[in-house]
Amino acid sequence: MTLRIKVIPRSPRTEFSGELSDGTQKVKVAAPPDKGKANEELCRFLADHHQVPRSAVTILSGHTSPLKLVKIAGS
Repeated sequence: MTLRIKVIPRSPRTEFSGELSDGTQKVKVAAPPDKGKANEELCRFLADHHQVPRSAVTILSGHTSPLKLVKIAGS
């Protein structure tokens, strides 16, 4: 499965926060966008949510952007 995600860093907690008009999911993450911390938190959150190992979640594009394309294997 491939998801389009808009990340909102430095939020009080990590959670889904809605959807944009084009179907992109909005995810608030508690981590700051510093040295990949927000990306790691996003991957951990998505792995827990979809009940797959962390290694099954890969950011395909948007490593330094709020808009990301994320692949979840085995989901």
